Amino acid sequence: MPKRVVIIGAVALGPKVACRLRRLDPDVEITVIDRDDLISYGGCGIPYYVGGDVNELEDLYSTASHARRDTEFFRTGKGITILTRVEAIAIDRKTKAVKVRHLQDGREELIGYDKLVIATGSTPVRPPFLGSDLPMVKIVSNLHDAEAIKNLLKQGKVGRAVIIGAGAIGIELAEAMTDLWGVETTLIEMADQVLPMALGKTMTRIVRRQLEEHGVRLLLSERVIRIGEDPDNGSLLVETYSGAFPCDLVVLSTGIRPNSALAVEAGLAVGRLGGILVDNRLRTNDPDIYTGGDCIEQRHLISGAHVIMPLGSLANRHGRIIADNIHGGSTLFTGTVGTFTMKVFDLGVCKAGLTFRQAIEAGFDPVFAVVSQPDHAHFYPSAQFIYMTLIADRRTRKILGIEAAGKNGPAVKARVDAVAVLLRHGVDVDEICSLETGYAPPFSSAMDVINNAGNVLDNILAGKNRPIGAAEFIEKFRADEIRTLDVREASTAAPFVEKYKERWLNIPLSELRERYGELATDQPYCILCDTAPRSYEAQVILDAKGITNTLNVQGGYAMILATDSTLL
Repeated sequence: MPKRVVIIGAVALGPKVACRLRRLDPDVEITVIDRDDLISYGGCGIPYYVGGDVNELEDLYSTASHARRDTEFFRTGKGITILTRVEAIAIDRKTKAVKVRHLQDGREELIGYDKLVIATGSTPVRPPFLGSDLPMVKIVSNLHDAEAIKNLLKQGKVGRAVIIGAGAIGIELAEAMTDLWGVETTLIEMADQVLPMALGKTMTRIVRRQLEEHGVRLLLSERVIRIGEDPDNGSLLVETYSGAFPCDLVVLSTGIRPNSALAVEAGLAVGRLGGILVDNRLRTNDPDIYTGGDCIEQRHLISGAHVIMPLGSLANRHGRIIADNIHGGSTLFTGTVGTFTMKVFDLGVCKAGLTFRQAIEAGFDPVFAVVSQPDHAHFYPSAQFIYMTLIADRRTRKILGIEAAGKNGPAVKARVDAVAVLLRHGVDVDEICSLETGYAPPFSSAMDVINNAGNVLDNILAGKNRPIGAAEFIEKFRADEIRTLDVREASTAAPFVEKYKERWLNIPLSELRERYGELATDQPYCILCDTAPRSYEAQVILDAKGITNTLNVQGGYAMILATDSTLL
């Protein structure tokens, strides 16, 4: 058992390694160093501090019993030495020592180790365009940045803000500024959708509508050219290819890169994404040096590719594994399925596995199903819709990914978590169809939304359900390329029939077997109902009558409403 363990980094991974190791061995000497003076904090809570959900900055580095996690807390309560305002500047693997610099006085010294843990995390990317380094252009990388932005908001110095990058942090900050502070917020993203690395297009359209309904101006497929500053009043002008946007504050949320410079200089192996390479015990190519969290490349268990996953949850799990293995255990980390969740105003969003695009890039032949369904029994009061996408490989029927969104965030997360735990084991469509879930009317339907997503996907793979996505349906209908067969009741369909005349045919499902002759067989129809089960039944009926030029609108009118309310 090593006598000296040195940990570089004291935010998430580092403290977890230290605390777990202390519980395993009361005698080991543990030293943690960090260049900051605020340590062991919940970085994922920063947007909620800015937005007021978390009242005090101290709450982010306090325990559930309100004890501040500072150096004294770790010294007296954990028996761990944490050196703050101390920067690691080099690792000497031959002598097994870390060269550090004390930032207050510039003094340098060597700290010897038997085992070393690199917990340096990641750094936000600052884009290279002109003006990205101006004083009122901020990056949120730590609690000091969060406090600076919140102080500007509290002082009333920000009436208009531009956030560049519509990833999770950018969206969460847009919500924080709009919801509490009433800031006129513009969110700019170079991709053609929000959350481009996290979600497929169906779910991102729901997120997009949620942002726009709450007053966030969204500019997609847009690039920033430069940021200018008015020398008289300090206001900013963000210039893009489509226009210029005046504002008081710009926040950059344009991605992260692993903090792997120390590892590179020490000769440790680094991957093509810039993350440190590790084995399944989270050891580097030096068996006495471990690492995890944001600064490593992890194996995606579905695609097999290396990925960077900057999640506090993963960092904490890595920390426990590293501590176990330093203590002499053999705990393994085999990889990740990329489980991700967030809140967007009233919406909960969650994903695990691959998106449709990522599945194609990984070499699969993906097919997907989309369903809309209440999160509990339809007859129980206050049910909320869950919108779900389930993706599988066409040849093997292996599930590749799941995405969901809905106003009942915990219910959304629970469904995705249930599938996420199965993804690493190679779950297939049939297993999702028969997945056993708990049932009670206040919590779910007798046939849960997960099961129904599996059933729809099974029907699509069998060729019985020929689908069209809600967004594609709207696009084709507006282009006058298709007609709609609405199989809802006449009273529900009447406003659409009145507006679109012969382009919107209403035949309730109960009358379709007698009235199918009213369909013009030389034109394609998209069949629509509230959530798609009746439209699928209608497609089966029409197939039996030899009318096969139909497409079933996935998720039904509920999905159309969730993504675009302008159809009526």
